[in-house]
Amino acid sequence: MGLLSLAIWTPVFFGVVLLAFGRDDQAHMVRWIALVGAIAGLAVTVPLYTGFELGTASMQFVEKAAWIERFNVHYHLGVDGISLWLVLLTAFINVVVVVASWEAITQRVNQYMGAFLILSGLMIGVFSAQDAMLFYVFFEATLIPMYLIIGIWGGPNKIYAAFKFFLYTLLGSLLMLVALIYLYTESAGSFALADWYQLPLGSTAQTLLFFAFFAAFAVKVPMWPVHTWLPDVHVEAPTGGSAVLAAIMLKLGAYGFLRFSMPILPDASQEWAWLMITLSLIAVIYVGLVAMVQQDMKKLVAYSSVAHMGFVTLGFFVFSDLGMAGGIVQMIAHGFVSAAMFLAIGVLYDRVHSREIADYGGVVNTMPNFTAFALLFVMANAGLPGTAGFVGEWMVILSAVKANFWIGMGAATALIFGAAYSLWMFKRVYLGAPANDNVKGLTDINAREFLVMAVLAIAVLVMGVYPKPFTDVMDASVAELLRHVAISKLN
Repeated sequence: MGLLSLAIWTPVFFGVVLLAFGRDDQAHMVRWIALVGAIAGLAVTVPLYTGFELGTASMQFVEKAAWIERFNVHYHLGVDGISLWLVLLTAFINVVVVVASWEAITQRVNQYMGAFLILSGLMIGVFSAQDAMLFYVFFEATLIPMYLIIGIWGGPNKIYAAFKFFLYTLLGSLLMLVALIYLYTESAGSFALADWYQLPLGSTAQTLLFFAFFAAFAVKVPMWPVHTWLPDVHVEAPTGGSAVLAAIMLKLGAYGFLRFSMPILPDASQEWAWLMITLSLIAVIYVGLVAMVQQDMKKLVAYSSVAHMGFVTLGFFVFSDLGMAGGIVQMIAHGFVSAAMFLAIGVLYDRVHSREIADYGGVVNTMPNFTAFALLFVMANAGLPGTAGFVGEWMVILSAVKANFWIGMGAATALIFGAAYSLWMFKRVYLGAPANDNVKGLTDINAREFLVMAVLAIAVLVMGVYPKPFTDVMDASVAELLRHVAISKLN
């Protein structure tokens, strides 16, 4: 079994094992099995990084076996510079979420942990699939564990939120399935992405296919105006569900643009770049303003996620080395920062059982250690230089200014809005005198919570101070993708 198969099926195997332990009186053992499974899943992804060859855009760690021979469907895996860090991020966040959920979940612990482990494996499958049908199967399969996580362990309105999440993302994906079937017939019966990249498609076909893929991927990112499911889902999802949704699942859509829309439909991608840039700027500016008026901490961070993901799609569709690399860096940085923000809100919710900003105030007086971490994460969310949140946004803004000053200007305003809503939330929740008896009675984070916060803080700072290991990996793949799109334009 190859490394990528191990990365996919190790957490899935442990997740299935956990489902066999059905009683909550075995919860202690279940948590340790989940942790071992998550760490094993992360451990098998490390050789992907250490053995990754820089300077080449070709797929590495390739595995290929016949799957559904009648339709020429293959179990075909591989990673390049675009997907490698997303695989590592998925495995890393899975470990963090298992530790963070250690005490928060007391009912059906085996199913909760099992769902997360299986979800982790399926998402790694999305990032490493080189066969379109395999990609589609993994892409759709990720909905099932997340649907259950929201619908079983969510808040009071969890059924509505789970149904909305499932319906939005499924409807978009059905159009993608139509596009995949069309490309299969056009390529004389091949689902291999490498074959599709060489297809000579007409402009009408490219445009129709572009919007079919757009329907699936824009909902997942989510881009404005199909973002409305995200705040509802975040508010109702358990803390771990919110962390994984923001850190990894939103990236599936952005990754789809890089793996499908741009290389298969290069002419349509450039023709409709103005639309993608416009929608990205609306997300960055308008949704940033919407975040400012939120009274619920989770809703505020959910809207800020839409704004931050706007930078990702903006960077992609400026079509420059710096912009595209910046978009990918922003995906990884947002993975660290958004997970940290949601887990920090979870720490407060576990103690006070409220997400309303008005129910807090002066938390620094009773939780000084936790407040120090929260301040770092809030600053990273606002894009402070020296944190992960700055690097990708700076690269995207720089590339946008080079393309068009006013686009860059529009994107740069988001940093102001980001600082406004992040710091205003921090001021109202953490600073001042203790606002009420609940805040006065708070206890600071324990060793387990400190470990979770410290690991994420290190990730945020390391990426902010020294992003070179991240950008080195993706440079060759980004250059090759842009070359492919440019050649198509010349032809």
